[in-house]
Amino acid sequence: MSSPAAPSKIRLLIVDDHFMVRLGLASALNLEEDMEVIAEGRTGAEAVSLFQSLRPDVVVIDYQLPELNGAEATAAIRAIDRSARVIVLSVFKGEEDVHRAVQAGASGYLPKASEPGELMDAIRAIHAGGTYFPPAINAALETRAGRGQLSDREMQVLEAIVRGRSNKEIAIALGISENTVKVHTTRVFEKLNVADRMEAITAAISRGIVHLA
Repeated sequence: MSSPAAPSKIRLLIVDDHFMVRLGLASALNLEEDMEVIAEGRTGAEAVSLFQSLRPDVVVIDYQLPELNGAEATAAIRAIDRSARVIVLSVFKGEEDVHRAVQAGASGYLPKASEPGELMDAIRAIHAGGTYFPPAINAALETRAGRGQLSDREMQVLEAIVRGRSNKEIAIALGISENTVKVHTTRVFEKLNVADRMEAITAAISRGIVHLA
């Protein structure tokens, strides 16, 4: 009488632009009896290509990547297969980063400082069809949901403010008047609940709205 077949392992694709991070993740995940890293990628574009060819059960992807960031790569992967399961693992915990990842279709989002066991729990939960967002990440999503959405133009103005541009410089760059820049700036301050440029810069960076890359 033949013995029952061993349960299949969770096939994983891990994507990070740092070799040592990939090495550490792969080593830890491959120690789990029910997990197997089948491929590694360095860029967002590689993540999409590898998913297309290998169809892993779960993708573990960094947020800040060359070519496509984690949210953009997640959206592209989900466009290939709406049932794709993706966990974003990132140093960024700002509400806007988390929001972008969730909007793209990520099933989970974990800070890179998370304990290894939590990542394993997240992978198993998501492989089973669930989601995984730690309390701090859920709090960021709730905070983001309560804020007004910045328009594309307001985002352009905010990004320019973060980079130290004056109203005149912003007006020239965007092809609008200085008065219009002031109007957009006022709206940005209201939506971010800040009083001045310095507070706006701090909020934009800490919440993940703008990255100084």
